[in-house]
Amino acid sequence: MTIVMMKQVNVSEFKAVCLRLMEEVRQTGEPIEILKNGKPLVVVTPAPAADRRNSFGCMKHTLTGPVGDLLSPVTEDSDWEVLR
Repeated sequence: MTIVMMKQVNVSEFKAVCLRLMEEVRQTGEPIEILKNGKPLVVVTPAPAADRRNSFGCMKHTLTGPVGDLLSPVTEDSDWEVLR
């Protein structure tokens, strides 16, 4: 069994170089533990990978049931289902 120690940084150092450390976490994927008075405060981890699928057409084929004619204009004498 191998124990891997994550990088530990004191909160005062983190405040001084937080952008650089967050970029390091993003690039390496390795979390960094932030310490306050030598005790763990938080762990900075990389964000989950964004879903890179194209969202255009993602709802295709999800409409179910009869919908009728969607292209014809609605007239005043149209039979509205809600009025029945």
